[in-house]
Amino acid sequence: MAKTAKSSKAKGRRLQNLVRDALREIYTPELHEDDIKSQTMGMTGEDIVFSPAAREMCSFSFECKNVERLQMWQAIDQCEKNKPDNSAPAIVFKKNGKEPYIAIPFQVFCDMLQLEYDTGESS
Repeated sequence: MAKTAKSSKAKGRRLQNLVRDALREIYTPELHEDDIKSQTMGMTGEDIVFSPAAREMCSFSFECKNVERLQMWQAIDQCEKNKPDNSAPAIVFKKNGKEPYIAIPFQVFCDMLQLEYDTGESS
């Protein structure tokens, strides 16, 4: 069965909505539903749109890719181009039958591990 642009966009929208909903759950009750939104399909910019209040709480800029064959370097370039200053790029990617994963810069990952270690959250 041939893939259509409409079905590809719907697949992408589902992943964006999954990310949006997970972030809303994490930041509730501090933020409201309108503080974290999915970008309209086909629009340029970040896939997850933050209000100024949400941007202060989350330092990542998200690019969502729900595809069978991910062009990782192209996704990284797109995320880097669209991210606001002082935010870290994060590519959320998924394919049929698999759970979503996230790719972030290695140094950001190391900084997160260091913070976890410094605050004693690792156990």
